[in-house]
Amino acid sequence: MEHFDVAIIGLGPAGAALARQLSGKMRVIALDKKRQSGNEGFTKPCGGLLAPDAQRSFIRDGITLPVDVIANPQIFSVKTIDTAASLTRNYQRSYININRHAFDLWLKSLIPDDVRIYHDSLCRKIWHEDGKWHVIFRADGWEQQITARYLVGADGANSLVRRHLYPQHQIRKYVAIQQWFAEQHPVPFYSCIFDNDATDCYSWSISKDGFFIFGGAYPMKDGQARFEALKTKMETFHFQFGKPVKSEKCTVLFPSRWSDFVCGEKNAFLIGEAAGFISASSLEGISYALDSAEILKCVLLQGAPDINNAYRKATRKLRIKLYGKILKSRALTSAQARKWIMQSGIAHIPSGQKEQPTVTPGGLIEEH
Repeated sequence: MEHFDVAIIGLGPAGAALARQLSGKMRVIALDKKRQSGNEGFTKPCGGLLAPDAQRSFIRDGITLPVDVIANPQIFSVKTIDTAASLTRNYQRSYININRHAFDLWLKSLIPDDVRIYHDSLCRKIWHEDGKWHVIFRADGWEQQITARYLVGADGANSLVRRHLYPQHQIRKYVAIQQWFAEQHPVPFYSCIFDNDATDCYSWSISKDGFFIFGGAYPMKDGQARFEALKTKMETFHFQFGKPVKSEKCTVLFPSRWSDFVCGEKNAFLIGEAAGFISASSLEGISYALDSAEILKCVLLQGAPDINNAYRKATRKLRIKLYGKILKSRALTSAQARKWIMQSGIAHIPSGQKEQPTVTPGGLIEEH
């Protein structure tokens, strides 16, 4: 049975960044559900927008994006829609439109060869015994077992590591549903949609490489029905759908309190969405995945006596920032507060394109 310094479960942005940064400094093994290349197997359902904080992380690492990761078009504003108030506003946003699966595979390709990687693998069981973490996983067609001094859960919303460490912890979850359509809109756009009848979270649309992606985060119980009802409603706002090319679905975490940010214990650590490090106001998680990986790298290499406490302290600034996103989300998902913000016109940039009038629920016609 081989022994490693660090075992990383999951090679999304958080796990891939950590594995790359620990290369040559510690003996690392990493397990990932995705295949090494191609579009077969597991792919992460995601709108694929790279936020400024994520861009800054790449600047610090001296990394530039390859052209085959970037999607078209690049749009510099988000059309924000409040369906109940029939309000539309345009807010400037500096996102980079990317192909999320190609982005994930590219991040994995940056990991040096001294890191042992098992692609298309499944972690089956973990436990802590005799001061070591034991990991049983299936890869290359057979079941294998290793031990590690440190265990890192970078395995997303349904993290096995988080559930093992905190079996009683309950965090708010939604089902994220996306459908892809052939783009029919004359001018591509991004949008953020608030409709309290559909969800107390939010929905979105993204134009990407000739496709129009429409999705949202909905209650787990009847998410599909709410998604379909909102699609019908959005036709009033001149959204054009047609027949879906493909549909995607996954669980997404929604931190709503300070205790939803969990860092780990017993030489096990959580990074990225597995730790609850995801924005409650936008559901953006790549930035915090990269930031938490960088923080944990520094903590592991410093080798503090109480290493879990050191990581908890080192992530405090990040957790405070994310708690601010929780407070922001409460304002955005409150119908009255949101209506006041949008009616105020703060930060709104009028579009040069004349939009068609929208028929409000009361039958009135309102120009935007």
